[in-house]
Amino acid sequence: MTYSTGGDLLVAVLKELGIDTVFGIVSVHNLPLVEAVDRELRFVPVRHEATAVSAADGYGRARGTLGCALTSTGTGAGNAAGSLIEALAAGTSVLHITGQIESRYLGSGRGFIHETKDQLGMLRAVSAYAETVPDTASAGRLLREAAAAALTAPGGPASIEWPIDLQYAAQQDTGDPAPTTPAPQPDATELAGAQHLLASARRPLVWAGGGATGARTALHDLLAATGAGLITSNSGRGTVPEDHPQVIGNFATAPAVRALLDDADVLVTVGTHFRSNETADYTLRLPEAHVQIDLDAAALGRVHPARHALHGDAAHVLPALTSAAVPAEDGWTARVTAVRDEVRVALRESIGPQAAICDALTAALPPGTVVARDVTIPSSTWGNRLLPIHDPRGNVFPRGGGIGQGLGMGIGAALARPGEPTVVIAGDGGLAVHLGELLTLAQERPRLLLLVFNDGGYGVLRNTQDRYSERRSGVDLFTPDFAGLAAACALTYARISAQSDAEPVIRQALAAEGPTVVEVDLAALGPMKTPFTPPVKIPGT
Repeated sequence: MTYSTGGDLLVAVLKELGIDTVFGIVSVHNLPLVEAVDRELRFVPVRHEATAVSAADGYGRARGTLGCALTSTGTGAGNAAGSLIEALAAGTSVLHITGQIESRYLGSGRGFIHETKDQLGMLRAVSAYAETVPDTASAGRLLREAAAAALTAPGGPASIEWPIDLQYAAQQDTGDPAPTTPAPQPDATELAGAQHLLASARRPLVWAGGGATGARTALHDLLAATGAGLITSNSGRGTVPEDHPQVIGNFATAPAVRALLDDADVLVTVGTHFRSNETADYTLRLPEAHVQIDLDAAALGRVHPARHALHGDAAHVLPALTSAAVPAEDGWTARVTAVRDEVRVALRESIGPQAAICDALTAALPPGTVVARDVTIPSSTWGNRLLPIHDPRGNVFPRGGGIGQGLGMGIGAALARPGEPTVVIAGDGGLAVHLGELLTLAQERPRLLLLVFNDGGYGVLRNTQDRYSERRSGVDLFTPDFAGLAAACALTYARISAQSDAEPVIRQALAAEGPTVVEVDLAALGPMKTPFTPPVKIPGT
């Protein structure tokens, strides 16, 4: 089939993929693409290229599918790199299309506007897939290959750079689908050994990471058959709804859960990479009888030895294990539930007055609501653990640990689900990284509650310096008047300064048809009972 421009071809491919919204910044080097998308789909002009990718990432996570971002070449593509790193770390599906200078000048180094040295090499370093469109007969094939790479586990962003002269030219496209790669199958001997081990288990535990989210029913069936407790990484939250009595959740390093791990006789881990901040820098002790399931062969046994390593898709492997499972010994499942309750009570007590905000969100949010959490103290303490997640598509956060991406992710998620409220939890320091996206929020007007926890700087690092150093460096920041800032952006504003404010303010904001900025004045609200410091090692302490 022939298309008048690359933009028309792009729209056709995006429609095939079910994408109705694209995030980006218009440029002389992507103009045909943006014009076609804006004419046929919804183009959301964000204020920074990093946000274009973050919003596409959030859109894809909230829908359980692919998101799309359009950026310019050179500096524009470079600006997107940080958010591409996040999508790569998270294995989330993002199609990133960036412009490129005219094909006849590629690699000449003559200083053509927006030219950068080895842009493709940069994109390959931060993407799971990256290619250059070489001619007008290849763009459709490459777009489909990129989308397939982004959507095939373990996933990640796929980047296409498209020279501007080829964007303007007529395109020839065969429409052939991208080739697919069959999922790996676990070794039969390893699977038989894992089945035998699980059949002997009397005190089983399961640990679910992000790789388990595509196996929700199979994981639920395993819990029902065994009575096992379910620990999750942050990425695995919601794979089984967190109101389930066997879901311990993202509490692996809590003392009561460590004791449970010590007493467990079998641990099945599903699609988790045991990140350092979730295993106390790899000091967490796990049972020796360890069955590990992962699509990434390199992950098997990489952090913890696996007695049986099962290379495959959890949705297919777990039913084979469940067929051999037996119920846990009397009292084990009851102990799991008691530990589940104990760790939540302890955490709620430690966060002091912020518990009122967590409680208000828990009561007001419909199950499955997207809660996009930037890297900030409320997220790292209760947002990532205590605030219940019922669906992994509602569990949106920067898995790579970078600050400033939460609002962009939340905007993307909110536009992916226009009939539902979306919540963003951010700190004043993280929000300032992309403060200009308040204008995108005002422009697009999604149903989004932005909770800004204002402590006048980088609270996590301030607490660390206060604990381990004699002075503060770089952590106390000038904070804007959020009421005035919201007014300047035509955004509704409210403030929480006492525990009694939390419930009415949050309910009113969630009921609104458009966005609301809610400032949580932490100086007025009062401190947590236990100051939070990150789980990282400080030499000499």
